[in-house]
Amino acid sequence: MPTPNFDTHLLRTLHLLLTECSVSRTAERLGQSQPAVSVALRRLRALTGDPLLVRSGSRMVLTSHGQSLIEPVAQALCGIEQVLHPVDCFNPATTRQHFRICTPDYLSVFFVPAIIERFQAQAPLATLELAHLQADGGYSKGLEEGALDLVIGNWRSPEQHLHLQPLCDDDLVCLVRNGHPIPRGALTRDAYTHAHHLDVLTHPTAGHGTIGTELARSGLHRNVTTTLPYFCLAPYALVRSDLVFTTTRAFARHYAELLPVRIEPFPVLAEPLRYYQLWHARAHRSHASRWLRGLVQAAAQAIA
Repeated sequence: MPTPNFDTHLLRTLHLLLTECSVSRTAERLGQSQPAVSVALRRLRALTGDPLLVRSGSRMVLTSHGQSLIEPVAQALCGIEQVLHPVDCFNPATTRQHFRICTPDYLSVFFVPAIIERFQAQAPLATLELAHLQADGGYSKGLEEGALDLVIGNWRSPEQHLHLQPLCDDDLVCLVRNGHPIPRGALTRDAYTHAHHLDVLTHPTAGHGTIGTELARSGLHRNVTTTLPYFCLAPYALVRSDLVFTTTRAFARHYAELLPVRIEPFPVLAEPLRYYQLWHARAHRSHASRWLRGLVQAAAQAIA
């Protein structure tokens, strides 16, 4: 048997007829005329195969089938309401939700701790997983499938189909050890080109990273003689070598305060690097996602 064609208005009319047991009161509640509700009642009787309401003296009473329909009709209306107007109840103080943020390695020393601090203060029962940023757009699939809640990075051209919010800007600098053969303030374009450089390749097959792309744009060449798999190893390698490491100012400043290394200006004019957070449309209206994005934005503004 085909399913009867119930529209939302007819279902709401049925619910009022069953609960009011009156055509006139139902019409008043709906702001309609009594003849219009009487037509709807006739249609409902034909669709259900039951009178639903029968006269008993001067009033109308429900049939046994009509009585049995009150609860399922109410549930059906509630389900429709949730579809059309979803309720997203979220309280960070009580949620036990698991959140997953994907970030590049170089943010782990100065940005990630600021995120963790705020997360634990606001959502003490929730869990937070920081994952390494996947190469070659793998993060996009993670956001689309719901495996990731947010992705943070500093691409020159983020993927267009994702929602994007700028967080903060940073500029390129060079990091060398104190006592480096290149004197302070003497890292010219020529000195940069002839120096031995340290590079970090977290994804060897991923092609040019953000800094490599900027170097190519500036026409600046570097002689990379040492590579590492993690950014956090780079400053310690500089302490015992004459290598030059090109990185962001925030990263360099953090280690310049901890280790015997110093910051040198990047030898050519370069565009600032902009950090973004990305998320998918599937989570755009989620209260939990909005809270998490606000938390990350606040952390970025605090360190900027």
